[in-house]
Amino acid sequence: MVYRIRIILDASEDVFRDVEIETTQTLEDLHNVILQSFGFDGQEMASFYVSNEEWEQGEEIALFDMSETPGSVRVMNETAVDDVLSEKQTKLIYVYDFLSMWTFLVELAEVTEPEDGMSYPNLMYAHGQIPAEAPETEFVGEDLDPTHPEDDMDMDLDPDDYDNLDFDENWN
Repeated sequence: MVYRIRIILDASEDVFRDVEIETTQTLEDLHNVILQSFGFDGQEMASFYVSNEEWEQGEEIALFDMSETPGSVRVMNETAVDDVLSEKQTKLIYVYDFLSMWTFLVELAEVTEPEDGMSYPNLMYAHGQIPAEAPETEFVGEDLDPTHPEDDMDMDLDPDDYDNLDFDENWN
């Protein structure tokens, strides 16, 4: 089977690529087609993260296992695309270059039969130009209601109060 996947740059402008990949190909193959289709040189580290419907980051699948305990981290070249994507699990987050934090939302759009004579992965469609620099992720909190001051958290702590905060109880 073939997965049709949309890869969207997490930015205010519409920048995305639609690709096809065989379900048995690896996440390293998907990583490579993302690099090529967005014009990256591939010199930086990258990871996929399993995601839920709210795009919350879950388990990491790294390009290389750099953990202290070899084999404790899933790696792209040992993980088939259909091990992490399915009709029930349709979303991944892809991060390229951990200094710049290029962040992409990866979503399974369709499952189809392979076409005779077609080689996969295949770039089907490209929309938008990638900016010169990675878009900054904006973290927005809820605005507090000024009419309900009890909702406001008083962050003006007196340094003398630190002795009474019971940090030792929760310290590992």
